[in-house]
Order: sequence, then C-alpha cells, then structure tokens
Amino acid sequence: MNIYEERSECTLSNTNRSGRGKNRRNSAASQGQGNASASRQSSKSSRPSQQGKEVRPQGASLSVVRPKGRERESAPIEGLPVSKNEETVIDIIGMNHDGEGVGRANGYTLFVQGALPGETVRVRVMKTKKQYGYAKLLEIVKASPDRVSAPCPIYDQCGGCQIQHMSYAGQLAWKRQLVVDNLQRIGKLNVMVEDAETLASNEQDDKEGAEQRVQDDASVGEANQTTELATSEVQMNGSNRIRLRLEGVMNEEDAEQGIRVLPTMGMDEPWRYRNKAQVPIGAAEGGLVGGFYAKGSHRIIDMDTCLIQHEHNDEVVAKVKELGSHLGISAYNEETGRGLLRHVVVKKAFRTGEMMLVLVTNGRDIPYKDEWIGSIREAIPHVASICQNVNKKQTNVIFGDETRVLWGRDVIYDYIGDVQFAISARSFYQVNPVQTEVLYGKTVEYAELSGKETVIDAYCGIGTISLFLAQHADQVYGVEIVPEAIEDARSNAMLNEMKNVKFEVGASEDVIPRWKEQGIEADVIVVDPPRKGCDPRLLDTILEMKPERVVYVSCNPSTLARDLRVLEDGGYRTVEVTPVDMFPHTVHVESVAMLVRV
Repeated sequence: MNIYEERSECTLSNTNRSGRGKNRRNSAASQGQGNASASRQSSKSSRPSQQGKEVRPQGASLSVVRPKGRERESAPIEGLPVSKNEETVIDIIGMNHDGEGVGRANGYTLFVQGALPGETVRVRVMKTKKQYGYAKLLEIVKASPDRVSAPCPIYDQCGGCQIQHMSYAGQLAWKRQLVVDNLQRIGKLNVMVEDAETLASNEQDDKEGAEQRVQDDASVGEANQTTELATSEVQMNGSNRIRLRLEGVMNEEDAEQGIRVLPTMGMDEPWRYRNKAQVPIGAAEGGLVGGFYAKGSHRIIDMDTCLIQHEHNDEVVAKVKELGSHLGISAYNEETGRGLLRHVVVKKAFRTGEMMLVLVTNGRDIPYKDEWIGSIREAIPHVASICQNVNKKQTNVIFGDETRVLWGRDVIYDYIGDVQFAISARSFYQVNPVQTEVLYGKTVEYAELSGKETVIDAYCGIGTISLFLAQHADQVYGVEIVPEAIEDARSNAMLNEMKNVKFEVGASEDVIPRWKEQGIEADVIVVDPPRKGCDPRLLDTILEMKPERVVYVSCNPSTLARDLRVLEDGGYRTVEVTPVDMFPHTVHVESVAMLVRV
C-alpha cells in the first residue's frame, strides 16, 4: 500500500479515517469504517426523522473495549440474564470508544448503537456472548438532553459520522471524558479532579479579562488589534503557567492533584471542515454514481452532499459524475475487474482556494480524454490541477503506483499558519486545516521554545510539525520511515526557506540513537505516532536521551495512556493534556500531552 493517502484520518463513509494523519499506517481504517451506523433507530416520537446524531451528556464516558471482530454465531449460552430476540428496557450508563451506548440488563453488558448515556431505552437483544452482547435500539423511553436530530439525510446509512445525533457541546465533553477515562483506566495515571465546565469557565474568564484590559488601553484607532492582542495575552498566560510548572514552583501541589486535562478544543463551525474527498464510483441506470458503500456490502449508494466536506468538493464530484455519464465513461466493477473509473479524489486548499482533481482509473487509456478534461475545466474554473492515478490491482486500496498530470500543475499550495505546503496527488495533508493549526499551536506552546533549543520530531511525516517548530527553535531534526514523506518534507522546508531543519529516513528508534552518537542532544522530543502508539524502542530511546520535555501528539487515547505510563515510570511527569477535536461528529479525538523530566 502506498503510504501517502491514508494516515489516520477520520473515516468519511467510504472515503477516509481517524483521525489524524499518518500516511502509511492506517489505510485499512480509512477505508473500512463506512457502514457502522445503519442500526441507529429510535421511536418516531423521540426522533422525528430517520436522521440522528450520536449524543452524549457532558462528562459521560465509558471506556469499554470490545473485540474488533464479531465471531460467527455459536450455540446459545445458558445462564445469561437475557436471550437472543428478547426485548428489555435498560438504562444507558456510558458510551464506548466506537460511539455505542453501554447499558446493563441484570448486570449483563449490552452495546446499543444509537443510544446515549443517561437515556432509558427499549432494545431487542441481537447477539449474546459470555460477558456481553449487542442489542438494537427500538424506542427511546427517556431521551438525553444532548440528543439532537442529525441534519444529514443519509446519516443512518452512511456511517462516516458516528455521533451526529449528539449536540456539539456534548461531543466535546464526551471526548474530554474519553481521554480522562483512558488515562485513568489504561495508564493508571492520576488525573486532576476538575470538571470540564469549570475549566472552560476559567479559560473564558481569562480571555474576557485579557480582552477588557486591552480595550481599556487601546485607542479608537487601535481597536482592530484588540482580538489579536487579547489572544496573545491568553497564550502568554498559558506559557507562564507552563513555565511555572517546568521550574517546579507547583510540582508538589500538581503531583498530588494529578494531570490537568483541559476542555476539548472544538470548532466555531464544526461543519464543512474536510478538505479532501475520496469517492468510489459505480454504475446505475442512467450513468455514474458515487457516494458510500451500503452497510455490509460494496454496493455504492449515490450521494450528492456531505455536510462535513467542503462544498466545493461536493460540486466537483457531482460535475465529474455528470460529465462522465454524458461521455459514456464506464465505472469499475470490483467483481469482474472491468470498467474504467474507480474513484474520484478531490483536494481543496482552504487558504489559497486551489483545487486538485484526481481520477483513479483501472488502466491508462481514457476515452474522450480531451473532451472530458475540457468540460471539467470549463465547468470548474477553480480547479488548478487534474491528475490521473492508475490502479489496475484488484484491491480496496485507492491509489496505484502511477500518477500523471492530465492538465495544470502537479501540486496545489496551501498554508497552515505561516507555513506553506505543496500538496501532490498522493501526498498526505491534514484533512481539517483549521484544527490542524490549533493542534500544532498547542504543540508549540507545550514545547516552550525560546529559540535556543534543539528539537527532535519523531514520526515527522511530511514535516508539518517540524516546520512549525523550526520557527521557534534553533535546530529541528525530523525522522520518518517513509522515503516519499521525507522527500516532501525536504521540499516543504526549501519552499519555506527554512535551513534550521534536517530530515532523515528511517525508524525513529534506529535513527535517534545514531544522532545521539553524533553528539546531537535534544532539549525537546515531539512524537506524533500512528494509532498503535510509539514503538517500545523509541520510548526506551527517549528515556535514554533524557530531554527536558516531551510533547506527545496522539490520535488514540488508549495508546497515549499506555505510553505515558511508560514515560512516567521512566522519570517523567505528565503535566497537562489538551484534547483537540479534529473530526467533529465522529468518535475520533486528538490529544496533545506535555511531559517534564523530574
């Protein structure tokens, strides 16, 4: 599989993951989550439409882990308090990491898709195992105050979003609690007892106070600088708090109170945030269709609008289908291996407005190519690049090895903060650029750089975090196991004329010790691993290098908790963790943790 497309992004039905971005590592996750939500149903009185959002009351989380696969049905298990097809009424006491409500019937655990913590529901038991089972939601007897109607008309069918039926405030609270639960249950870590509402209120008070102080000092002509200055003061206050912790002023008190987990950093507008669409194409009477896979199959259901995609992505996909149908372009058939068009991939640069269209085809020859490209250019003038990727393999991996430019440039350009990036057809780029800037900003804050430090960025990918850090550090070293990613990282460094960053190909646990032998000592190590977390040898390497600070960027709360436990046992203390909502309306949550050596 090519590393580039599928790092741990959130899964958009058939188009993408989780989480985050780890080029090579999570292709399967990016392709396979698409059909998890067809059983979200409720009573007509409680849910006026067939759409629904998975909702969670503030602070309600239950980190119940269940096996990934569901084995074949075996003989009925005797002695259970419930039996298959039995209907019962249960209280939902939490929600697991897959977004399923968790309830108990006479002490027996049932997972119920679409049910929310705090709700009383009537369910039908669908499957039983020795210690847990699965039930279908039949009726909401008592609804959660966080339950809302999902605005997406195909929410129950698609599965790309798992918790659209939950209020956004509820989603943010649940994601914070999910992080807290994992730190406590898996990491056995001491978390400060401080609820999310209090934390959010304190931070808002800090911001409003800073804004008022700036307004008091600002003249009328300087009023347009108020917000920027106030934000800077809040950030400075955060840095001062961290500096006090680093200097040991509050170490004894913090050690007793535990890790501070801040409120989840959400979006002002948590819709239309995705800059990339990957849509499988199929055939139906009347022409091409493209959208998502029906539950339990690879039958493509047509879709015109996705509420978490940028509107321009929807427009481009719709136009490509329309023009392709008019020209008689055939769709790829997985069963026969015949047909031409497999996927339509669209990338949108939020800052520059440029767009790239990639046609993934089962073969190199495209009938009516010039006419098709001409029609696309005429209909979609903001497309700056049209590429073709050839994938003749019978596989569910989207991209093949050959990519060529049909028209325009081979890259489009976008910015995260002040850093410019070139985005090619197969290169990875974070799918939520707004929240990526928030995530990286928190990473820089936790690194507490003065301009004199040497920083190592493990799992550096195409250098996004490295280049952010390089703006504030003396020297940054990035390491990544994927050669193509390092090529992009070096190109992006040259694009931004950054000469204080060096990239090397290899496994972090192999390269970093070699750097140490060369006399490179890191003041700060930043890790941004895939969902499986850090390699144990990398953790050993960090403990041997003994940097003053470690900043851990995570897309998986469970492996974050596991790795923090190892680092704490090795002489570090986790000071603060901030969850960041990179993928609203899904169960995925990013986190940034700051550790100091004690």
